[in-house]
Amino acid sequence: MRIAVGLLVATTWTVAEVSAENWPHWRGPRRDGSSAESGLPTRWSTTEGVKWKLALPTWSGSTPVIWGDRIFLSTASGGERAEGRFGRQETGDLDPEAQRLALWCVDRAAGTLLWKRDLGGGNLQLYKHNMSSPSPVTDGKQVFVLTGTGIVRAFDFEGTELWSRDLQADYGEFGLNWGYASSPLLYEGQLYVQVLHGMKTDEPSYLVALDPADGSTRWRVERPTDAPAESPDSYTTPLPVSRGGRTEIVVTGGDYVTGHDPATGEELWRAGGMNPGKEGNYRVIASPIVVDDLLVVPTRVKPFQVFRLQAGQGADAAARVWTNDEGPDVPSPVSDGERLYLLRDNGVMLCLDVESGAVIWGPERVRARTFSASPVLADGKIYATAEDGVTSVVKAGAAFELLAENDLGGYTLSSPAISEGQIFIRTDSHLYCIGERSES
Repeated sequence: MRIAVGLLVATTWTVAEVSAENWPHWRGPRRDGSSAESGLPTRWSTTEGVKWKLALPTWSGSTPVIWGDRIFLSTASGGERAEGRFGRQETGDLDPEAQRLALWCVDRAAGTLLWKRDLGGGNLQLYKHNMSSPSPVTDGKQVFVLTGTGIVRAFDFEGTELWSRDLQADYGEFGLNWGYASSPLLYEGQLYVQVLHGMKTDEPSYLVALDPADGSTRWRVERPTDAPAESPDSYTTPLPVSRGGRTEIVVTGGDYVTGHDPATGEELWRAGGMNPGKEGNYRVIASPIVVDDLLVVPTRVKPFQVFRLQAGQGADAAARVWTNDEGPDVPSPVSDGERLYLLRDNGVMLCLDVESGAVIWGPERVRARTFSASPVLADGKIYATAEDGVTSVVKAGAAFELLAENDLGGYTLSSPAISEGQIFIRTDSHLYCIGERSES
């Protein structure tokens, strides 16, 4: 019952989506990294359990999104991955014409490229990620893609461009220290894009709602912050939540979590505590999730906070239930409705009671590697992919158990995607389809 209620609170989706288990958003059909799939593969390698693989031009933090027989990928070309903690490669270092961005549409059955649409130049590398980091989103009829250069475009499933926007031309240049990387949210007939920045700009942060039919702006609201230095920068994705009988759009970053009216963008409430010391390096990467009426809000490791969504207004809208200093930095959390699983960048995982924050197990070392991809929970298992291309499979439950380690041998920032019995993982060299497709 608790899991069912949590799913209903977290979001709304059609019966067709549940039965088909598409993966239309970077965190799946429920926007929380979970899937209702069963019978998923536990073990594979580059030579075993792989249905097909498709060569890719380079790495990306973007997750594949899947609807029926189509897979959509944001891709980049040009440049080499920088080594070292703060290595970076600017556009000017290479031929700008070689620095292209594109949207790929892949045939799910054959693993072949159906069409590719150019999204412009200006790709650049900033430490780990490039300008293809935002994941596309689809409603089964159209696919919407956002680049780190601020280009937003819509295509139908045959690759016909429907409209295009340039957010930087319309609303000012992005000013994040490590480049723009938030994915768009498509929810109940509106496309939401957040731009939370401040490290390299005096332009205000904002949330904008676009009409999916023509790309026109329905509303745009500024989101003020007093966060210093790099702390205004956020790489999270907006999240729809239910509170007090209504839906709101939650945005995290810039030292605050805020709830917005979908009709107008008006900020309805604001909660702080994400950066109590007002440090200058509290940029936020991991996205929030909802479990029942609990809003789980990561920050930069600590404090990790959980709020209860209430029917009140203003400061009474969200009450802090518990907090700890054990949160992740980059990977977003995942929950089975009762337990909350946190994966740290260093490969350490904890399992907490979502209501109280009490430790059920952990910290446990999943793998002594760096993790940037977010974990995915399905079929009673947690799939966690490290940057070295090894996916660790951990049993979800009250005791830690490492079930398998599966090596694809390529640099990996992208989170796994799951659909109809198959797992899709992209490395810097290939997109892999793992397992046999189940019948819808």
